[in-house]
Amino acid sequence: MSDAVGVRLSATSYVVLGMIALRGPSTPYELKRAVGHSVGYFWHFPHAQLYSEPDRLAALGLLELAVEDRGRRRKTYSLTDAGRRALRAWLASPTDEHFQMRDIAELKLFFNEAGDPENVTALARDQIKQHEARIAVYESMVERFGADPAAQPRMITLELGLEMEHAALRFWTALADDDLDRLRAERRERT
Repeated sequence: MSDAVGVRLSATSYVVLGMIALRGPSTPYELKRAVGHSVGYFWHFPHAQLYSEPDRLAALGLLELAVEDRGRRRKTYSLTDAGRRALRAWLASPTDEHFQMRDIAELKLFFNEAGDPENVTALARDQIKQHEARIAVYESMVERFGADPAAQPRMITLELGLEMEHAALRFWTALADDDLDRLRAERRERT
């Protein structure tokens, strides 16, 4: 999507703009840490981009750069008015892209017939453990931040994450139990 400055920005660009909008002035290291504890749970990209993208956005006038005079000469980036307008325009624009999932387990499941049949059950059992662990992480976030009014806008995303994790857990559990027919019947009942 082209923004207010007529340049196409990537999703990573909007992650940087959004994180600085939520956190305030930030160094690339602070962005990396903040992403790791928030949007990084569902939006993966090379963290090296969090070190290069702010400079690009500053060159476009979307971020303002301040460099320490001495010492480590850390770079701190702040959102400009143009950056805030670009972020708001992106947030208000329609999203016509379909949900994308890059799941190695699903990829292995797709090619399962080229491997040993017992690999499917082992994969399912491993995925059950992983989804249970992620559910526990998300539920601990709900316990820690759920009552904080300032966190409520971001809790909506956490609820979506929980729903997706529970759906994946239902699928992998049914597959491990060789009970996909039950899963299909439950889905028909809901629709």
